[in-house]
Amino acid sequence: MPLLSAEPSLFPDTLFSGDGSCREVVPDWLVLYTRARAEKALARSLLARRVGFFLPLHERRWHSPSGRTRCSYLPLFPGYVFLHEATEARLHALETGLVSRYLSVVDQMGLHRDLARVYRLISSGAPLLPEERLEPGDLVEFVFGSLAGLQVKVIRRGKQLRLVVEVELLQRGVSVEIDSHMVQPVGKPPDPACLARKTAEQLSHFQMGNSLAVRGDESDDPADCSVLTPPALEIEATSLTS
Repeated sequence: MPLLSAEPSLFPDTLFSGDGSCREVVPDWLVLYTRARAEKALARSLLARRVGFFLPLHERRWHSPSGRTRCSYLPLFPGYVFLHEATEARLHALETGLVSRYLSVVDQMGLHRDLARVYRLISSGAPLLPEERLEPGDLVEFVFGSLAGLQVKVIRRGKQLRLVVEVELLQRGVSVEIDSHMVQPVGKPPDPACLARKTAEQLSHFQMGNSLAVRGDESDDPADCSVLTPPALEIEATSLTS
């Protein structure tokens, strides 16, 4: 049973809807630095006032002396809360008495893009690790799973391959361990083995959909039976720039 249950860390829920290109949400961010351990208290206050914000959290699990599993939810970027609609909401945040200082944001689009990637990584449910400094790495694109299409940096630590999503304004990031087959280097030809796996996935999805579309068991009339036609299995080797 958690020592601290998860609290709302985002308002509104649609803040990062869409593809993160900012068409749905006009970026207007201010980075708040809170007093010691006041991130959640500030987030609760902003939520009560219906002010847009993002507080990235990650789950930390450990075992108590009795052997029970405990968990709590900690800020991925200790001390920081990201305030949205900052032009109108700045005064509300400062009135809480929980803000030590704040950072103005010059590259609004860039910060929104970085935070959208962090949110997507959190939503994947993968175990996350805060990165207090940014390291050189290789740019890759996810080709499988819920993160497919996401372009990020990967670093290698011993036998581990870790995906890193950066927040350039803070010079910090968040990482998660991945398998090498899940990503493809950006700007390089697709791996034939990777293409084969994607083709197999498409065939599997088609076969499942075809079996669900057949309704001939209930009627002998061919007009009552709908069967899917195999779609073209096209896999494009797209070269994307960072």
